[in-house]
Amino acid sequence: MKKIIVIVIIIGLAGLITIKLMKNHEKINATKNISTDLDYVSVNVSPATKVSLDNNLDLTGYLDVYSQVDISSKAQGQIMSLQSELGRNVTKGSIIATIDDRLKRLAVQKAQNSLDILQKDLERSKNLYNGGSLTKQQLDDAQNNYDNAVIQLEQAKKELTDATIVSPIQGTIIKKYVEQGEFINIGSPIATVVDVSRLKIKLNVSETNIYQLHVGENATITTDVYQNHAFQGKISFVSPKGDDSHNYPVEVEMQNNPKFPLKSGTFATVHIDLENKVEGLCILREALQGSINDAKVYVARDGKAVLRKITVTNGNDAYLQVLSGLNEGEQVIINGQINLADGKAIKIIQ
Repeated sequence: MKKIIVIVIIIGLAGLITIKLMKNHEKINATKNISTDLDYVSVNVSPATKVSLDNNLDLTGYLDVYSQVDISSKAQGQIMSLQSELGRNVTKGSIIATIDDRLKRLAVQKAQNSLDILQKDLERSKNLYNGGSLTKQQLDDAQNNYDNAVIQLEQAKKELTDATIVSPIQGTIIKKYVEQGEFINIGSPIATVVDVSRLKIKLNVSETNIYQLHVGENATITTDVYQNHAFQGKISFVSPKGDDSHNYPVEVEMQNNPKFPLKSGTFATVHIDLENKVEGLCILREALQGSINDAKVYVARDGKAVLRKITVTNGNDAYLQVLSGLNEGEQVIINGQINLADGKAIKIIQ
């Protein structure tokens, strides 16, 4: 009898477990079979409207050296001294290297001696010509010999000067190509000097914005390196020619700050405040579908969402300026687009 009771209890428990599992299975299936194909989609809309925008630009570029010079030898010979250590700060005219100049000094002395002799000959020829003892041709020959000697002396002095290699700019040596004692030829590279006392920020500006920029306008520069410090600069170049993508090179010049020194290659943001505010047809940024270069929006029309291709440009943090594709007052969908398709029925939530 006890065995029968146990068997009945076990069968009952098994039945309860089976019923519970079946109910859970039905719930799971019911969840899976929920349809998302609603008759309509609830959306929020905002009209395309004219907005007065602050007329400013925020552009991103990178810092570049104001000037860079590759210093090459103007003389041939052995390097007798070299002061081109990497990182050395030089001023304009600082000696970088000297080439063996012993023969060049002798050439200058020889040319000077010849000039002294020919100068005396010219003075004597002039006296003889004035006294009628010398022809005009003989006087001209003496003058030509003297003039040629002057040229030879200047050439010898130039070759002697070229044996001393100096920096044509103030800056820092960042590359060194030779060592002391080497024999080099005319044109051999010696060192590279960069000037970072001033910096240039190179920008690429779209056709839409380029006509708003002019040389001499002020700019504020910020970097991630010094987040709490802003630098001041001026637009120094606006290219008259764009590239195939209708972007135009622009340069902003700024003084480097010894307290907040910047290096070439650092990314920077350039903020330019333009004189006048711009009033234009605008939409909220959240209405945009796609990118600024391939902009689309959903427009609410007759209870449906109509996908519309538009042309926009940057506005501010809240708005995008519409250049074409929308009329003022048209209702643009700003929320619920994820469930929309062109022609989908909508319900506008106020």
